[in-house]
Amino acid sequence: MKKIIAVLAFSILVVSCSSNKEENMTVQGTIKGLKKGTLYLQKMQDTVLVSVDSISLLGTDTFILKDHIGSPEMYYLTFDGNTTNRRILFFGEEGSITINDKLEGFGFNPEILGSKNQDILNKFAAYIKRFQNDRLDYIKKDFEARKDNNDSLIQQLELEYQKMQKRRVLFTTNFAISNSDYEASPYIGLTEMYDASLKMLDTVNNSMTEKVKKSFYGKRFQNYVNELKEKEKK
Repeated sequence: MKKIIAVLAFSILVVSCSSNKEENMTVQGTIKGLKKGTLYLQKMQDTVLVSVDSISLLGTDTFILKDHIGSPEMYYLTFDGNTTNRRILFFGEEGSITINDKLEGFGFNPEILGSKNQDILNKFAAYIKRFQNDRLDYIKKDFEARKDNNDSLIQQLELEYQKMQKRRVLFTTNFAISNSDYEASPYIGLTEMYDASLKMLDTVNNSMTEKVKKSFYGKRFQNYVNELKEKEKK
């Protein structure tokens, strides 16, 4: 019993300490069709998805959620009753962010306003979609070529695919560099430059402003580049 009381007391202390942090990010908006349930604001902590705020909705589809954020990072907006992994993934940052969506098709095409880093990601996604479409086109052509046992066409398509991949990596590198004053830059480096050369990664890292280098993703990207450099020495 004493152990249970001690654990509860510690839990209350943790909650109290965390609640003392000034809430400097507000996430508000409307989820049309969501009249009942609990909406959660979540983020990753040590590879675990945790809820930082929540609101129970009953008869209304509007919400306000808050958190204290040290530097811009990715957040999730989800609700109970989800039987799939449908979530709204967005770049949280200090200030007010508005998210509007519908329960039907939740997470597929939300309106996200007020996050500069999210705007950068949206712009990147619009450009990178072209490469994704080209990849799908290649897969279709390659399938047909293999079906017809057309070896010469298979080889030609392989060369075209390699060139396309190089263009994608080069574009991603240049995009990250041109937006190096935003935290979206190292995030793109971490999530989209997995097949880039160490030289390209290092160039992106060196282009970032001091503010971005000290951010959550800036530090992670620096560690990632350092680890690759150490492996290269071996």
